[in-house]
Amino acid sequence: MRSVIGTIRNQPPIAYVPRVQVAWPWMAKSTTEQELRAFGRNGDLFAIVSRLANAVSQVEWKLYRSAKSGNDDDRTEVADHQALRVWNKPNDFMTRQEYVEAGQQHIDLVGEGWNLIGWASKSASIPAELWPARPDRMAPVPSPDKFISGYMYIGPNGEQVPFEIDDVTMIRCPNPWDVYRGMGPVQSMLVDLDASRYSAEWNRNFFTNSAAPGGMIEMEKSLSDPEWEKFVARWREQHQGVSNAHRVAILEGGAKWVDASYSMRDMQFAELEQVASDKLLRSFGFPKFMLGEVNDVNRATAEASDAMFAKWLVVPRLERWKGMLNNDFCRCSVRPARASSSITTIRYRRTPRRNSPR
Repeated sequence: MRSVIGTIRNQPPIAYVPRVQVAWPWMAKSTTEQELRAFGRNGDLFAIVSRLANAVSQVEWKLYRSAKSGNDDDRTEVADHQALRVWNKPNDFMTRQEYVEAGQQHIDLVGEGWNLIGWASKSASIPAELWPARPDRMAPVPSPDKFISGYMYIGPNGEQVPFEIDDVTMIRCPNPWDVYRGMGPVQSMLVDLDASRYSAEWNRNFFTNSAAPGGMIEMEKSLSDPEWEKFVARWREQHQGVSNAHRVAILEGGAKWVDASYSMRDMQFAELEQVASDKLLRSFGFPKFMLGEVNDVNRATAEASDAMFAKWLVVPRLERWKGMLNNDFCRCSVRPARASSSITTIRYRRTPRRNSPR
């Protein structure tokens, strides 16, 4: 039977972590930094995440005070409120659109969006700022009794900065393996993204060093150190670099060339790139039309793709932001009156913009 005291204190009925920790509980996932860096290493991933983040950041938001009836038609709009002022201008260096776009990039790449709340003063309970934090530097500190006892930020120099629960809000795509962390589509695509990046690097190295063909040189006798250094220097001078590509190599002293390389055709780079691109689109559920591929698109399919983009991609992401604002941020904004039955809520207005939910 569940304890009534535990229910009042909002404590979990089970322990999600052991009571004796054998490692630092706030260490982030080892692949988080790789997932963030993948954004700048793959053109398709960059286009998908940028389009999603930009569409989510363009939506106009309104603040409403809930009615006692619970009916949305009876709610009243709040034109001026500290929560609305902070949301429209998160800090002195970011606009709301820039802030939401940066946070949505983190959510789509890692499955986590972290928001740090800056207070008007140490003793005040009025939020004054919002700051984004990199997911690879933030982590919850699990507690066997309270589920989460706080949060830890690991700085660039390894410094540890603790935060209270009310100082941090988190948008999380649930991770079935770790209840404390999030999971995004990129995590399921890391191997394919690495393969695409390695093929691109192979192509680059082919042009950088194509005159040094892949293979082996067989010698009939062992070379002394001076002879070896002379041979290597001559080979690099005559056959390394794009300007020396396809020059005929003349080997002396009974040396033989043994080809052990793959041709560009053997590597099938075009097929590999297409497979990675298709998997990336499927992992995000992203319509190909939104990437600018219009070869087999007519007006009907274009409008259907636009509606699908808004309904199944933009709106669910906006709902996550709305949930964070209403459940965490607005709760902090009215902490002195937390017991009041009148709760402020932030909602996004469904504007008829092309990339906004309709």
